[in-house]
Amino acid sequence: MATGSEPELTLQPIGYVRTGSRLKFEAPSQPNAESPEVNRIELLPGKQFELALQDLEGFDRIWLIWWFDRNQTWRPRVMPPRGPAKRRGVFATRSPHRPNPLGLTCVPLLSVSGLVLEVGPLDLTDGTPIFDIKPYLRYADAHPDSSLGWIEEIETADAPRYHIRIDPLAERQLEWLREQRQIDFTDRAFEILSRDPTPHRTRRILEMAPGHFRIACGPWRMFFRVQRGEVIIEAIASGISAETLSSALEGAVADRDAHLAFLELWPKTRQLD
Repeated sequence: MATGSEPELTLQPIGYVRTGSRLKFEAPSQPNAESPEVNRIELLPGKQFELALQDLEGFDRIWLIWWFDRNQTWRPRVMPPRGPAKRRGVFATRSPHRPNPLGLTCVPLLSVSGLVLEVGPLDLTDGTPIFDIKPYLRYADAHPDSSLGWIEEIETADAPRYHIRIDPLAERQLEWLREQRQIDFTDRAFEILSRDPTPHRTRRILEMAPGHFRIACGPWRMFFRVQRGEVIIEAIASGISAETLSSALEGAVADRDAHLAFLELWPKTRQLD
């Protein structure tokens, strides 16, 4: 709503993202340039967007302007997931907690067919609203010698430092989730833990007992310990209580059946949380 003399602005999505990342945790902080994944942008019919897409093929990359649709509030200072637990001004970060939750992502354009754009790696979740598409221009958009501000020091020191090892119990649990329920949050979790497994609110890492930690992976929990340069994954647990799962209405909890089946197989992992 506008206040005082401020104009009221109205935006309408032109389409939506279709990707395998259903949860915020599954989407990387930035697109992984080395990933072979293929995603889609599906534009809405009846808007003459077929004409708007003319001449876009031939550009290697495009900019997507989109909406952080899963955030309801903003914060003037935020704690980025990388680096020390220190708050930064939100305008000096890529945090989703913005006054107007607009996002900007540069992605490889693979093909255009009708109202569907195939694109490369994304940092977005499935269903993210798209507001606009613009071509990437290397002479205007690439400035490789620009200062990175406070991120400069982190970029230098933020290489992976920890090896990930998985205990037998956790291996069985992760294999069951992958093969029986097509649920796999390990790429994102291992990326975070290999860089810095220390407790951090934004990374959602807590110390549960001396030397034993937990990272929240969306609705799942991963328990681990750190030992001589290794992060040892001990067990996986559901992050949703059996009571909530039993009483939830149909469709209210994503992957509800998977959580219930998991708790039947490994009821004791609930005690870890």
